[in-house]
Amino acid sequence: MSHNPTDLTGKVAVVTGSGRGLGLAYAAALARAGAAVVINDVDLETAEQAVKTITEQGGQAVAETVAVGTAEAADRLVARAVDSFGRLDVMVTNAGILRDRVLWKMTDEDFDAVVGVHLRGTFTCARAAAVRMREQGEGGRLILVGSPAGQRGNFGQTNYAAAKAGIAAMVRTWSMELSRSAITVNAIVPVAATAMTETIPAFAPYVEAMRGGEPLPDFLRKGEGFGTPEDCAALIPFLASAAAADVTGQCIGIGGDRLALWSHPQEAAVAFADGGWTPDTIAAAWHSTVGSAPQTVGIPAPKLPEV
Repeated sequence: MSHNPTDLTGKVAVVTGSGRGLGLAYAAALARAGAAVVINDVDLETAEQAVKTITEQGGQAVAETVAVGTAEAADRLVARAVDSFGRLDVMVTNAGILRDRVLWKMTDEDFDAVVGVHLRGTFTCARAAAVRMREQGEGGRLILVGSPAGQRGNFGQTNYAAAKAGIAAMVRTWSMELSRSAITVNAIVPVAATAMTETIPAFAPYVEAMRGGEPLPDFLRKGEGFGTPEDCAALIPFLASAAAADVTGQCIGIGGDRLALWSHPQEAAVAFADGGWTPDTIAAAWHSTVGSAPQTVGIPAPKLPEV
């Protein structure tokens, strides 16, 4: 028996959307730590290639090809873990899509598609996993994938930001509901060079250089917390392990060389009026009381080095 608190030998994990990119990095990291992994993707060839990548490195993995979102899909993923490896200990809800448009151009279909995969998919997969983990009676780990957009908003991402903000709220709620079952619930907030981020103009030349073998500069790896998918992956086995048994209800950022804890929303300023407020008294007091330091929105622009 290993005395390494991050050893996952004997554990079984499902990682949704793990055929490539961040999801594959998460699944591979879990496999290197000793866990057996269910790979999920909507494309069979992609899923099977991911399984091959992991098994060639000495890990255990099987594929389940299904589009995340429905209860039926979630049940299939849990059943695949149980049928293949006998149990389920970790659910990582990574699957996602983008349909970016500003509010007045976003269609109902754009909104529903993104919310369906990110928010409903997280809900259905976490619910199915929680049911199985509670039946097993040995605890478990729900690791949900958030985004800086869900913490601060992002231009053109009504659907995505709303879904990711909802995921952060579900982390807090489920951490309370599942505490008696020894099931921890946390969100990872990753920042990495992926198909979703490498086209950002400020990052693009550095990402291209990285593809050519050059390391990312410190102002990105430390200042922006921006790196490779593999840089983000270390957080997943930690949260899945005994070392994180007391970590729950948290949104944790990782990227490049940076590890961070995101704060939960709380009152930033308070004012009182005897007998209650009227529109006129709010207007008179606003700028000198609660409105004196309004909260900022959006993901800060990268701080590029001076040339």
